[in-house]
Amino acid sequence: MDKNDRIKVFLGLVSAIFLLVAVFVVYCCRRRSSKAEDLEMRSFGYGEELEPEDLISFPGGEHLTIHEILDAPGEVIGKSSYGTLYMASLQRSNSVVLLRFLRPACTEQMKEIVWEVQMLGFVRHPNLVPLQAFYSGTRGEKLLVHPFFFGGTLSQLLRDKSDESHRWPIVYKISLGIAEGLDYLHNGLQKPIIHGNLKSKNILLDSNCQPYLSDFGLHLLLNPTAGQEVLEASADQGYKAPELIKMKDASKESDIYSLGVIFLEMLTRKEPINRNSSSPLDLYLPTSMQNAALNHTVTEMFDLELLRRESLKKLDDNESINDDDRPLV
Repeated sequence: MDKNDRIKVFLGLVSAIFLLVAVFVVYCCRRRSSKAEDLEMRSFGYGEELEPEDLISFPGGEHLTIHEILDAPGEVIGKSSYGTLYMASLQRSNSVVLLRFLRPACTEQMKEIVWEVQMLGFVRHPNLVPLQAFYSGTRGEKLLVHPFFFGGTLSQLLRDKSDESHRWPIVYKISLGIAEGLDYLHNGLQKPIIHGNLKSKNILLDSNCQPYLSDFGLHLLLNPTAGQEVLEASADQGYKAPELIKMKDASKESDIYSLGVIFLEMLTRKEPINRNSSSPLDLYLPTSMQNAALNHTVTEMFDLELLRRESLKKLDDNESINDDDRPLV
C-alpha cells in the first residue's frame, strides 16, 4: 500500500469517526430534548402514564407529596355527582387538608385544562380558598388539595342556630368578605373567573368566622355535561336568577344574584327555596322579600334575634352616650 492509499484510508476512517460522533451527538441531543419535553409535559399532567410523584404544587403546597396525600387517613365530608370531598390528616406535616376527588367521567382530559389548572393554582386572596396542589391519575381522575377550615360552612352556621350568626358584626364581616372575594374573581384578575356555583354551602369559615369562597372556577375543569349539571344544581337550589335559569353558562350577573340570595339567607335565616310554600310567589326567597316589601311586612322576614340584639346594642350605645354627656358632680 503506497503513501496515497494510506492517506485515503486514513481520511476515510476520520470521516467515519466524525460521522459516528455526529450521529451520536444528534441522538443524545434529541433524547435529552425528548426527556426535557416529557418531564415538562408530565409536570403539567400530560400523558397517560403518570407516576405517583406527578403532583403539581402551588404556593403553600410545596411541601406536599402525592405519597403522603394518598396514604393519609381521610373522612368523607361531602359528595356530589362529579366528586367527593375528604378531610385528610397528613402525618408528616401534622396538618389537615381538604381533598377534592373529581371522577374521571366528569372531567376533561388533562391536556385540555392545563391552563385552567395553572390559573386556579395561582389565584390568591384573603377570602378565597387556595388551590395548593393538583394531581392527575392514570385513569383520568383528578385530585385537588386545599387547606381545611375548621369553622365549617356558612350554611351550617345559619342552620345550626349558632350564637355567632345572630351578631351583626359577624354578619357584616362575613358579608363583606364574600363580596370582596367575588369582586376579586370578577375584577382583580387579568382574565375574570366566574364562580358559577356560589351558595352558602360553598362559603367556608375559619375559627374567627373569616369567610372563604370555595369551588370557584371548578366548572372549568369539568366536561360540558358535568359542568351543566353543576349550574343546574345551583339553579335548583335557588341561587340563580329565574330569568337566567335557561342560560347554559354562568356569568357575572348570575354570580351577583347568588351573592344577593346569600345576603338574604343571612338576614332572614330562611332557605333560598321554600319547597313547602303553597304559593309560587313565595317559592324563591327574593320574591318572598319583594312581596313582603309590597305588603309592608319586611320586618317579619328578618331574623328576629338579629334585630333584637342590634336594637339592644343601639340602646346600650345611646345610654353610654347619655352617660358621657351628664355633667360631673
